[in-house]
Amino acid sequence: MRGDFMGLFDLLFRHPRAGASGGVWKSLTAYQPAFTNWGGELYESELVRSAIDAKARHVSKLSVTVRGTARPKLQTKLRRAPNDWQTWGQFLYRLSTILDMQNTAVIVPVFDEYGDPAGVFPILPSRCEMVDVNGTPWLRYTFSDGKKAALPLSSCGLMVQKQYKDDYFGESNTALRDTMHLIDIQNQGVTEAVKNSNTFRFMARVSNFSKPDDLSKERQRFNRENFQNDGGGILLFPNTYTDIKQCESKPFVVDAAQLGMIRTNVYNYFGVNEDVLQNKTIGNSWAAFYEGAVEPFAIQLADVLTKMIFSERERANGSAFYVSANRLQYMSNEDKLNVSAQMADRGLMTRNEIREIWNLPPLPDEIGDQLPVRGEYYNLGERGENDEKPRDAGDGTSDSAE
Repeated sequence: MRGDFMGLFDLLFRHPRAGASGGVWKSLTAYQPAFTNWGGELYESELVRSAIDAKARHVSKLSVTVRGTARPKLQTKLRRAPNDWQTWGQFLYRLSTILDMQNTAVIVPVFDEYGDPAGVFPILPSRCEMVDVNGTPWLRYTFSDGKKAALPLSSCGLMVQKQYKDDYFGESNTALRDTMHLIDIQNQGVTEAVKNSNTFRFMARVSNFSKPDDLSKERQRFNRENFQNDGGGILLFPNTYTDIKQCESKPFVVDAAQLGMIRTNVYNYFGVNEDVLQNKTIGNSWAAFYEGAVEPFAIQLADVLTKMIFSERERANGSAFYVSANRLQYMSNEDKLNVSAQMADRGLMTRNEIREIWNLPPLPDEIGDQLPVRGEYYNLGERGENDEKPRDAGDGTSDSAE
């Protein structure tokens, strides 16, 4: 595994590394442009992991397409997969997870044996900072093993969210710290409640003991005879014990309303809800989730990849990435049927596009690309052979006058 990692590392970072001569790149604000991940323990929370996973699963179903004529060799590779180690679904899932966990996701180019870009890869540095190399901004990464590498900012892709103080990177997830503490306290309370459910504590008054040593010996004797030996599960108190009472421990557990508020805080933070986590979204509810959480990710990713891969001239000539999803697949069958009928009647969707809504394979040849349309619909200005010719009213005569 170590050799494979080193090979991948070399493919990702073929460019010259930024040495010690590179100083900190000064941003427009007073804050140092550096990104440091915080709260790795967030992903250890069952609720947080479920929220991030639910969003990442939907993001992984996005379709990434490339249009234009620039860099045809690279486009051919990217149409199949983002790199040699991941599918587009795996790439999107990991990228969405990194972005939600750290509010900053870095995409770097993969280079082939000739030093040319051959793909893209999401990396997970423990620290990322902007440095100045001969007047050019570079991104320098520090990984968990202490290894450093750098690439020009122009060749990297930065996806950010919750951006405020820094000109380049998103904020940390410290805003969720109080909610995470409440979740931890709640889990501890439930654990202690389970432990104490099988525990019995008693207190009693012991008479006829005048010396502390005698009281200590009596405690040891009581424990030895009732707990260390086979006591049969029955505690026997001699008549020297009076006022025997059971000590009941009642650990604090958050009630249902407060627990719901805590869970809602996590849902609001990551832009999901309980229906999304439990795969209950369909129709309008899924469309709302898509437009609020998935679509912004898709738009930003398309813009970042387009700017990262294509030059300004290539972008001006129409080369670009498009990231989209067929939202109609998540409608109810009744809604699907209505959309299919209305769009097909008016010639707005091809047969294959309609079949895609129903998760059916495309038709072969040109049959699937045809636009079916009902006979009573035609473009304005188009007339058939049997249509009545327009009458010439210039002479002021009419058929009845003749």
